[in-house]
Amino acid sequence: MTARIDHLVTSGTFSLDGETFDVDNNVWIVGDDDECIVIDAPHDVDAIMDVVGDRRVRSIICTHAHDDHIRYAPELADLTGAPIMLHPDDEQVWVLTHPDRSADGDLEDGDVVSVAGVQLEVHHTPGHSPGAVCLYSPELGVLFSGDTLFSGGPGATGRSFSDFPTIIESIDMLIKDFPGDTLVHTGHGDSTTLAAEAPHRQEWLDRGH
Repeated sequence: MTARIDHLVTSGTFSLDGETFDVDNNVWIVGDDDECIVIDAPHDVDAIMDVVGDRRVRSIICTHAHDDHIRYAPELADLTGAPIMLHPDDEQVWVLTHPDRSADGDLEDGDVVSVAGVQLEVHHTPGHSPGAVCLYSPELGVLFSGDTLFSGGPGATGRSFSDFPTIIESIDMLIKDFPGDTLVHTGHGDSTTLAAEAPHRQEWLDRGH
């Protein structure tokens, strides 16, 4: 069975540092007719389960621990029996939303997540948050960037736990290490490619120093 990428958008809020904003979040589901992984579990667990269907969910991957990406991760885990995976550097952010429930496993730089015959490499890309990660699939030619890289620029770094020079270093690594035609599926908004963002690389590097 050939792996595919399913996509849905859910709407809700993002809260941090005493402020709350309305947001739309992308949810990416990678798998085949039998099994899948879910990348982020933001605002609507029923909508996610509608796309998952009766497939086995092998894991729930958190690109980072802001509440608009993990709010329904525990409920989704309870429904599917799948483990919640998070980079340990984001534990300090996770507890702001789920103080009584920990993630089930650690995502570390260099880990490989396998599903439906494809592999997704875990790349630690701090900056938007300390434990932000991106997932790269060579077979699919796709990078799931969370809130590290968007169409048009880097993720936000104006709030707690974030750092602009650090996110620019992370993005610079992505642009240098992966093919330009890599499709970037983001945490919010439209997808892009690394080639489309690469012309801004030097500008971002200059701003980051």
